[in-house]
Amino acid sequence: MPIPTLAEKLAWLKPSPPTPHEIECAAKLAQGDYEIGAQITNDILDEAMEIFVRSSRSYFGVSGDSMVAIFTANGDLINASCGTYLHAIIQPIVIKFIQKYYAENPGIHDGDIWYTNDALYGGIHNPDQVALIPVFHEGRLIAWATAALHTTETGAVEPGGMPVSAKSRFEEGLNMPPIKIGENFKIRNDFLEMYSVYGLRAPAMFISDLRARCTTADRVRVRILELVKKRGEDFVIGLMRKMLDTAEAGAREKVKHLPDGKFRSVVFNDAIGWTPALVRACFLTLTKKDGRLVFNFEGTSPENPSSYNVHTQAVVGHIANFMYEYFFHDLPICSSTFAPIDFEFPEGIILNPDKLAATSCCVYIGMQARCATHNAFAKMTFSSASLWQQVAASPGSQHTAQICAGVSQWKLAISDVLSFSLNTQGQGGRAATDGMDSYGFAWCAFGRAPDSEQVESELPLSVMLSQHWRDSCGHGIHRGGSGAVQQWMVHKVPDIVSLCMGNGSKVPLGQPMFGGYASSPIPGISVKKTDLLKQMKEGNPELTMDHREIMEKATVHGDWTYELIARTPKVYQEGDLLFGFSGGGPGYGDPLERDPEFVMEDLKKCLISDWTATEIYKIAYDHERRKVDIEKTNQQRAAERKSRLARGKSYGEFEKEWNKKSPPKEALIYYGTWPDAKSTGPVFRP
Repeated sequence: MPIPTLAEKLAWLKPSPPTPHEIECAAKLAQGDYEIGAQITNDILDEAMEIFVRSSRSYFGVSGDSMVAIFTANGDLINASCGTYLHAIIQPIVIKFIQKYYAENPGIHDGDIWYTNDALYGGIHNPDQVALIPVFHEGRLIAWATAALHTTETGAVEPGGMPVSAKSRFEEGLNMPPIKIGENFKIRNDFLEMYSVYGLRAPAMFISDLRARCTTADRVRVRILELVKKRGEDFVIGLMRKMLDTAEAGAREKVKHLPDGKFRSVVFNDAIGWTPALVRACFLTLTKKDGRLVFNFEGTSPENPSSYNVHTQAVVGHIANFMYEYFFHDLPICSSTFAPIDFEFPEGIILNPDKLAATSCCVYIGMQARCATHNAFAKMTFSSASLWQQVAASPGSQHTAQICAGVSQWKLAISDVLSFSLNTQGQGGRAATDGMDSYGFAWCAFGRAPDSEQVESELPLSVMLSQHWRDSCGHGIHRGGSGAVQQWMVHKVPDIVSLCMGNGSKVPLGQPMFGGYASSPIPGISVKKTDLLKQMKEGNPELTMDHREIMEKATVHGDWTYELIARTPKVYQEGDLLFGFSGGGPGYGDPLERDPEFVMEDLKKCLISDWTATEIYKIAYDHERRKVDIEKTNQQRAAERKSRLARGKSYGEFEKEWNKKSPPKEALIYYGTWPDAKSTGPVFRP
């Protein structure tokens, strides 16, 4: 079967035209039927999501980084319960591929269970896997139910499902196009056996999550059929059509009120895998004209021979995270909300690579498209009297994605990600208020930090500290939300293998807005041969489990290592320490305009340090009583403004000097030509 083309994918993102029967059924809905019916779909999906979280094994599932959804018979999304919006808009590609190429052979029947994880066919990357179940009533296909979740093992060249070192898709492990894994509402044993022997390091975890997806999607199917039995098939078909039409009308109305123009944003990435390297991860030109939005990515760096590439629909998925959290926050999660939105992807860029490209770490580049979207929309909507309060800096988008693999204290094979650092990132500062502290996962606003006791009971680790990461936020009149830090000690086993994925150790990923400060980059820190256990056993009174004290006073001794956030697989022994950081949100507006009393509250909550209060916010206060000296604060801020004017230069002077500069050549190996990021030649992959 042919792999879907870019044109097919972009076409399948659009809602299918309504059939005469759908139009007729929608017209039959009585007054109030739409509102009640839409809420019923919410209830169905929320129940299924609760089942999903409770039955998942991997920590992404336990943390709610998942999606449960209902689609029309034609494959258009009509509603979803989302831990993450990442999968929402793009899953129609999978269903429409199945309908186009598999309708006759092997056929689509009642009781089928379909499954896929291959990004070439509409997914994000191969750890993100989805179960799809067609919903039939009296032999007629009326809907689809799906459940998607990230499972942290694919049998790749590295544990954890997102191999940093992969140079092509052939090193990423399981890449499975849409395939029928079950019939008559039962998963086929031959497929389960294939997964068990495929080479997965933790097959029990993989199969547990697979069953969780299927169970969840089937619960949605059952509830839809109960609604059909109660209200009739025409009611359900008409309701889904009405939901599509209502969402599209709402989206077009919102887009219509945006100002016309072109709005640009450029976002850079500081590493490709374990190699420090600058790339123009996203050059976005967002055009609003004639009631439509067009996202154009001309000028983005070329694809590269690593797993830090993104297939086009995954870029759209990342943009959906912004759209539904902010611009479309009051609209249904529905395919038709993207009807007035188009995308233009040049060939061969990092956001539209060759089909042989590795994309397992695509999310670290895809998130840059979301960050660019935040910035472009901020510029576009700030002048709007009705929308300016929705303007926000992008969320803290860097984190420690620590993978632990080996054998647990229960003699079970494990290969999982420590998701605390993922799900405690700070929200970006907002136009009218601060960003939320440790609000969630930049990819999953509704994600939850896993319970520390549960982590300790299932993995061979002890959580030694868990707290807000002081000074991680970007500063401004409205600061970004604080990130968090957690410290893990290998415990109860002789050793484990650990590696780390990520980026943002040198260049913060999210950009601040309107004079705000960027958030802190993320360090890679580990300590081998520590004396922490010994100090705890001896009851050292000087030892405190405060991150800043441990770092600044060197209270824990051992072989400390400081490196990029992305780290190669290494063996860590019992007692060794790993540090996990979640990024704070970038700031919004000038820090000198922040209310001094808000600064004092941040100090009391240990979100910022005294140095930050005095050197960045320029406030004067009694350090013991935590009381602001307003007069002296005003004097210090006035002096800083004068100093800024003295240091300042015209834009023409700045541009003339800046254009003469260039990063060192070794940092531009994946960038393309400097400064316009054009391809320097083809990419060769093993």
